[in-house]
Amino acid sequence: MFHILVVDDDKNTRLLFRAVLEDAGYTVTTANDGEHALDIMDKEHVDLVVLDIMMPNMDGYEFTKLLRESQNNLPILMVSAKQLPADKHKGFLAGTDDYMTKPIDDEEMLYRIKALLRRAKIASEHKIYVGDVVLDYDSLTVTKGSVIQELPQKEFMLLYKLLSYPGKIFTRIQLMDEIWGAESNTGWETVTVHIGRLRKRFEAWDEFAIESVRGLGYKAVKKV
Repeated sequence: MFHILVVDDDKNTRLLFRAVLEDAGYTVTTANDGEHALDIMDKEHVDLVVLDIMMPNMDGYEFTKLLRESQNNLPILMVSAKQLPADKHKGFLAGTDDYMTKPIDDEEMLYRIKALLRRAKIASEHKIYVGDVVLDYDSLTVTKGSVIQELPQKEFMLLYKLLSYPGKIFTRIQLMDEIWGAESNTGWETVTVHIGRLRKRFEAWDEFAIESVRGLGYKAVKKV
């Protein structure tokens, strides 16, 4: 059961978010500002924070910056009435993982929280699970039952990246920069070659597929 900490100085917002999150199966604790939130985190394990920005004593920016400076990578979703791009930029520079503007669509918030928790689990375990398939970042292996495939580093990193964000479209240039590095002299055609190798390697596996999106790039699709 994931434990979510809601930090907002508005009592009605805290009650609303608690109801929505508990209805979705989460354990919820609330705090009315950043200082109160830190006190709670000293006593309880928290998996994710839903955080307002404008609060007394310690606002959302300060709270986030303090956590990141202490090397705490807890997922943070900022939720604020501040809608200007500059406000969002400030939030991301402070270290938030995601940002939503009020009024909040409850369903969208739940989707975003689910995605943040999934990525946090991937980051901490260095593993991705797709049905019976396990991608292990530390050993560069893809396992299904008794079948273990050890991939070349770039192939593995490419597959790991795509399956970390199933359904998300990545351009060849994005993948080139993230896997090979922005300073690499290798052409983007290398991505196409590696995608082809991955498709061939896993063509008989039904759990996932790598799809081309014409004119854009590639995306991984989970089928289980």
